[in-house]
Amino acid sequence: MSIEAQAWQTLSDAALPLILGTMAATAALILLLFPLLRRYALARPVARSSHKVPTPQGGGIAVIAAALVATIWAAYSIEGPALASDLHLLAVVAATIGLAVLGMTDDIHPMPAGPRLVFQALAVGLVVATLPTELRVAPALPFVIERVALAFGLLWFVNLVNFMDGIDWMSVAEIVPVTAGLAVLSGLGAVPPLGGLAALALCGAMLGFAPFNRPVARLFLGDVGSLPIGLVAGWMLVLLAGRGHLIAALLPPLYYLADATITLVRRLAKGERLWEAHRTHFYQRALNNGFTVGQVSGRVFLTNVVLSLLAVATVVAPYPLVAALALPAGAILVALVLVRFSHPRPARDLADRKS
Repeated sequence: MSIEAQAWQTLSDAALPLILGTMAATAALILLLFPLLRRYALARPVARSSHKVPTPQGGGIAVIAAALVATIWAAYSIEGPALASDLHLLAVVAATIGLAVLGMTDDIHPMPAGPRLVFQALAVGLVVATLPTELRVAPALPFVIERVALAFGLLWFVNLVNFMDGIDWMSVAEIVPVTAGLAVLSGLGAVPPLGGLAALALCGAMLGFAPFNRPVARLFLGDVGSLPIGLVAGWMLVLLAGRGHLIAALLPPLYYLADATITLVRRLAKGERLWEAHRTHFYQRALNNGFTVGQVSGRVFLTNVVLSLLAVATVVAPYPLVAALALPAGAILVALVLVRFSHPRPARDLADRKS
């Protein structure tokens, strides 16, 4: 059996148990934690909030716990005791738990931006420092420069996932199609099996969280979820890029990258304080332009499905022309969504909505 066939068999055997198991575990943990979250982690609306009533946050505790335990269990069932000596896996687990603790602390008692960023940098540095030396995303660059660039890129990705978790179902609309695409790519041999198992587990955990976060949300993910989810998703994309699939790694998160990065540059140009809350992301502006939360999240979800399919296409058909067409196609799609969010909905659409 070829390596690709073995990878596909491993992922297909694990897919249903992992997804269903993490869905059930996440939902059960949320129900168990709900009274505590309502008491100690209540997000009260302020002028720049998208929600109107106090809502518990911290659903990420259940998502991360279920995804981590399921990933380790599945990996152990395949690799056995040798898993305990995998330094890089231990680093990813430690960094994920560390960011979850940081996020939980910040959800309950908001922390200054400086210490938060330092702790995030340490977690990201730990993951990047323990990457296999043979994993090269940009082999033309000196090793140290490449690793420093990866660390900065992953740190930005952790923060942009946090920034983009601003309305109901937004993180679900991003993470579910991205992780599903990464699981398929792992089955094709483009992502290591461990990354594929983590993708399946995180996908299932987010599906288990989704019913509680559907508009109007009864529960938010919180920083306890968005920070470690950003780390894990970014780590999986690095694994994909490290196997020679840089275009495939750039495509799935392209909407998040564009929305967050363009917004950051615009705020920098205006001299705004980047660490302060705001409502100027494209998806937030869409709400001011007459879109409903469901319409915004739905469009982002469909966009991410197409982007993930384009990523899979570059691996299934590994020809330069396919990659050369896929990235511009994804960029055009994202640009169209951003432009649409930037303009008011037509009066006829608004009238239909009211009727």
